Amino acid sequence: MKDKAVAPYAALALQMRCHAVNDCRTADEARARIRAGIERCDGLIRGSRQFIKTYSGDTTRLVVLPEYFLTGYPRGGEAAEWRARACLRPDGPEYELLGESARGNGVYLSGNAYETDDNFPDLHFQCSFVIDPSGELILRYRRQISMFAPTPHDVLERYLEIYGEDALYPVADTEIGRLACVASEEILYPEISMELARRGAEVLCHSSSEQGSPQLTPKNIAKRARAFENQVYVVSANSAGIAGPGFPEDSTDGHSQVVDFKGRLLAEAAFGESMCGFAEIDIAALRRERGKKAMLNLPARRGVLDRDR
Repeated sequence: MKDKAVAPYAALALQMRCHAVNDCRTADEARARIRAGIERCDGLIRGSRQFIKTYSGDTTRLVVLPEYFLTGYPRGGEAAEWRARACLRPDGPEYELLGESARGNGVYLSGNAYETDDNFPDLHFQCSFVIDPSGELILRYRRQISMFAPTPHDVLERYLEIYGEDALYPVADTEIGRLACVASEEILYPEISMELARRGAEVLCHSSSEQGSPQLTPKNIAKRARAFENQVYVVSANSAGIAGPGFPEDSTDGHSQVVDFKGRLLAEAAFGESMCGFAEIDIAALRRERGKKAMLNLPARRGVLDRDR
């Protein structure tokens, strides 16, 4: 089936500060901080869209948020306590509020959060998601490689029985191209991005919370490599520091960026909260490149592109 035309649009890797919930005294206090974080995020998206409009018109269609942007990460303690404080329910009020933000701003919204699952009541998963402009959550990707949270592979047989194989590597076919998510350090593992590209992914939404450095870090090398070797755009959002975890807050900051399908860095934020990591996404150009018979068309030469998807 012929691909539908996709007009060029702006994608934003929104670099925002995370206000962790680890120091909250109660679960109710943590939930209030999460709700405040969503409201603050909505304001940052709204203001960023207005600013970008002065550069490229009203074309912002995709916003990617940092890893665990609402809560920070678990640091010891009981898993049950973390679920009560910080994990979103798949049908819970926090996702409803994020849906309202996507709808109100007219964007596809991608982010990353810890969430529960009624099918696995003693576990929580780290989830990257995509919400469409109608407010509907259209993609849920549970992180598969993690040192600090359970993954679908820990309960793989049951997980596949409930959700099927496509849930491991979901790709959403949307009016702005085929979107997929990669969580944090998973950008370092070529197999994950390659499988998503094989399933048709054209834009990888990468939520990250990574070291800030003037050096070319492993993750920043990997972002360009994954983009080039799979002919995909990578929209990578880093946190602008994490307030409250006990280590120097600005350690995870900077380098939110957009990389094109040739591995070229199109835009990058410096340090601090920033909307400077935005650039144009041209899906038509990507598809033309994927259709070329050329030495540098690596996905085609490897035979990893699934033309039926």
